Amino acid sequence: MFKPQRLSALALATLLASQAAPAYELYADDDSHLNADMLAVWGMFNSRKNYDGTPGGSTWREGFIKYGVSGDQGLAGNGSLYGALNWVSSATWGDGDAAGNTDGSERTTKIEDAYLGWRSGDLLPWLGKDGVDISAGRQVVRLGSGFLINDDGPNLGNGVADGTLDRGGAYYLAARHAFDRTAVLRLGGQDGLHGSLLWLKSDNRAQAETELAAGTLDYTHALGTLGLTWVHGIGVTDQWASAFQKAREGMDVYSLRGEGSAGIDNASFAFEYAWQDKQGGAEKAWYLQAGYTFADLPWAPQVTYRYTRYSAGWDSLFSGLSSGYGTWFQGEVAANYAGPFNSNTGIHHVGVKATPLENLTVGALYFDFDTVRTRDSLNLDARELDLYLEWAVNDHLVISPLVGLYQPRKGESNGGNQVGGNGTNVYSQLTIAVPF
Repeated sequence: MFKPQRLSALALATLLASQAAPAYELYADDDSHLNADMLAVWGMFNSRKNYDGTPGGSTWREGFIKYGVSGDQGLAGNGSLYGALNWVSSATWGDGDAAGNTDGSERTTKIEDAYLGWRSGDLLPWLGKDGVDISAGRQVVRLGSGFLINDDGPNLGNGVADGTLDRGGAYYLAARHAFDRTAVLRLGGQDGLHGSLLWLKSDNRAQAETELAAGTLDYTHALGTLGLTWVHGIGVTDQWASAFQKAREGMDVYSLRGEGSAGIDNASFAFEYAWQDKQGGAEKAWYLQAGYTFADLPWAPQVTYRYTRYSAGWDSLFSGLSSGYGTWFQGEVAANYAGPFNSNTGIHHVGVKATPLENLTVGALYFDFDTVRTRDSLNLDARELDLYLEWAVNDHLVISPLVGLYQPRKGESNGGNQVGGNGTNVYSQLTIAVPF
């Protein structure tokens, strides 16, 4: 009934929230650690154009607080137990977002993380440090760079499907990431040959409560990592699934990926080629990326180029933000509100960022979107430029303002979805993260 739209997030805050909330140490000794976890994120947003058929623009606010405990316990040379129990309280105020996913009435508190795991430590030296890592429960699971599976987004509200897909709002800030039920086995540590097997079950209605199995096999060397990924769709909940999502039942996804420096100082390279074998035929998605940091220049500027292509029927599954603005939600307006949502598009991306101060990053992101197939689909050809700052004022305050300029080729009246014509949309946001 709904094809999930994709969302982005404040780079640092979302990475913190989706991996582990910042922690305050309550107790520690040689074998035990107990932490209080706390992260608060708040944002103000304005879009002069909408993408849900309503005229005018939208002004709204979002916020969430993640809080709870985490810790680990050594087992006298038999590895260690670890786990976490965290809640998230989230809300949206004002008009709701520019795509109409939220309407400003969302208020929800729910358990986010609830998992327990065991790491082998030095118990099995032939498998390396922590060569066996078993965990289960409600947690975030990421494969590779997050191109296929990064977390369980999106976070919709009451603006679509009469509120039946409501997850508590905070759509842009992406308050909730954890899969509802997981079982994960990782073998081989982080270096050399290593891999994983896992089972995931979503409770996100916007994802049709998808259930899947997956596995990875990686080889990590000083030059980088090469890896294989396999994902198998087990089922969806028919009540919430669109025809598009029902094709996940029995779907197999395979990918070859790599990332690293290739032995070149200050360089970075990455790629992934993935194909989906599903009802209706095969679909493909891939990207190539190269970057370089001019470490000897003032502000150490970094330049990145990436080309990504998603075929017309590509299912973006559980892709998500994995390493900052632009991955894998490309374009703050496009990825959040206008589309394309990691399907039916080719994307040229150039990113530039620099560090004038140790605690201050300035950046610019350019995207050029080219719709692969326009028959029976919206024409979402567009260009977007995003300018941003990330300022870590201190250990407990991160501020990130951003301005986006989005220029679609088509408006709502002639094949696009921007209401009021194809003029440039000026989008702005201010996000504030308070980690403890």
